[in-house]
Amino acid sequence: MRYGPYNHFTGSRMKRGEMYDVVIIGAGVIGCGIARELSRYDLSILILEKEGDVADGTTKANSAIVHAGFDAYHKTVNGQMNARGNPMYDRLAAELSFPFQRIGSLVLAFSEEELASLRELIDNANVLKIPGVEMLAPETVHAKHANLSQEIRGALWAPTGGICGPWEFAIALAENAVENGAELALNTQVTGIQKTDAGFRLSTAAGGSIESRVVVNAAGVYADTIHNMVAEPFFEIHPKRGQYFLLDKAAGDIVDTVIFQAPTKAGKGVLVSPTVHGNIIVGPDAEYVEDREDLRTTGPQLDYVRQAARQSVPNIPFGMNITTFAGLRAESSTRDFIIGPADDVPNFINAAGMKSPGLSAAPAVAEEVVKHVGVALGGELKERKDFNPHRRPAAHFAEASPEKQAELIATDPRFARIVCRCEYVTEAEVVDVIHRKVGARSVDGVKRRARPGGGRCQGGFCSPRVMEILARELGTDMGDVLKDGPGSYILTGRTKAVEGGM
Repeated sequence: MRYGPYNHFTGSRMKRGEMYDVVIIGAGVIGCGIARELSRYDLSILILEKEGDVADGTTKANSAIVHAGFDAYHKTVNGQMNARGNPMYDRLAAELSFPFQRIGSLVLAFSEEELASLRELIDNANVLKIPGVEMLAPETVHAKHANLSQEIRGALWAPTGGICGPWEFAIALAENAVENGAELALNTQVTGIQKTDAGFRLSTAAGGSIESRVVVNAAGVYADTIHNMVAEPFFEIHPKRGQYFLLDKAAGDIVDTVIFQAPTKAGKGVLVSPTVHGNIIVGPDAEYVEDREDLRTTGPQLDYVRQAARQSVPNIPFGMNITTFAGLRAESSTRDFIIGPADDVPNFINAAGMKSPGLSAAPAVAEEVVKHVGVALGGELKERKDFNPHRRPAAHFAEASPEKQAELIATDPRFARIVCRCEYVTEAEVVDVIHRKVGARSVDGVKRRARPGGGRCQGGFCSPRVMEILARELGTDMGDVLKDGPGSYILTGRTKAVEGGM
C-alpha cells in the first residue's frame, strides 16, 4: 500500500477538536505571510493547503521580482500595498534567511508615446514616495548596460527594485510561523464552509471538520470559490497564464538588473532579469485560461515571449535555455487587490486578487489582514513575549569559502557527499531541509528548499539520490517517494520480475 506524504506540521499545544482563533486557507506567499504575522500574537492558527507543499501554486511560478512600486496606480490598493511592502524585504530577508537582492530595475521606452508613459510612471512614483526613480537618456543606459537594444529612446530607473526566491520566502514564512506556534495542514482541501454561532465549521475533502472563529481566504486562483462558500458573491477570479524561459547560469551576465518594457493594458510586458541563483529568467506572456490548473507551455506563446524579449535584449542566448514553465496569476474582476472582511460575513476576511505585484506587496498585505483579524476577534491582539522572528539559517556549501567548507565537513561528513553536481548541493543540506519544521516531503519539495534539480540537467543526475535520502530519512519505501503532490509517484514497479527470487 502506498501512503501520501506527512501533511501536518505543528508548533502548537492545541488539543484536537478545539476551536482555532484563525484558519487561513492557502499556503502561498500571501497565506504564509499572514500566518507568520499573526504568530506574533497569542492566537491559535491553522494554515490549510490543498496541495502537497507550501508555495505550490502561483508562488512557485512567477517572475520573482520585488517591484519598486512605480507601476501600480497610487489610488489602488495594490499600488499602496506595493509601496509599503517593498521596503520591508531587507528586514525580512535578514530575519528569515531567504535570498533577496536589490539590483534595481529599468523600464525601456522605444517611442515618444512610451516615453510619455514613463513620465506618468515617475509622477505616480512621486505620489507614492518611491525613492530614486528617474528618467535616463539612452546614452546613459547604454554606458552601463551594453547588451540592451540600440533602439531605446530612454528608460526609467528605479534603484529599489529587487529579486528574491519567492518559494524560499514562503517556506521561510511558514517555517517561522510554525516555530512560533502555528499549525500547517497540507493535502487538505476545503470543500465547504458553514457559519456557526461561534464562527465557522470548515469541511475538507477527506471528510474532516475544523472549527474557527475567523477565516482568512488566501486561496489564490480559487479565492472566489472559497468566498462564495459562505458570503454573497461580488468578485470573480480569472486565471491569467504566463509562460517563461529559464536560462543556464552561463547566460547570467547578459543583464545585471531587471529589464522591463513600458507597460500596457495587458501587463508589464516581457521582462529579462537575473535570478537570485544566477540564472536569467525571460517572460511572461499574458493569456487568460479557463482551467485553473492549466500550466501548459505552448509553442506559439513561447515564440511570442522570445520575440518580445529580443526587442529589449537582442542577443539573448535562448540556446542556453534549461527549462520552460508557466504560472497562473489570480486576476480579479475588480482589477485590484481585495483585502478585508466580506460585507455580509465580518469575520470572513479576504486576501484575494493577488496578481502582480502580489509578491512585492505580501508583507504589507499580511500586516493589513492582521488589523482586520484584530477587529473580527473583538479588539487589540495580545502580543506574545516569546515570539522569535528569526529562522535558523541553512548552510549553503556551494557559497562557502574553502575554509568554511572544510569546517562544515569536519562537523558533519555528509557535507562531503555531493548530491547535485549542477548546484553543488550536499547530502547534509538535503537532510536538513527534510527535518526542518516545514520539511520537504517530495523531490520537488527538496528542490525548492535546497536546489538539487534546479540546475542545468534539471534533476537528471541527482533525483534518484534525493529519492533515496527522502526514503531513508522519512522511513518509507523508495517507491512511495513523490515528485510533488499526491499520486505523483516516480517509480511504478520493477523493470524485471525474477522468478524464484533470482
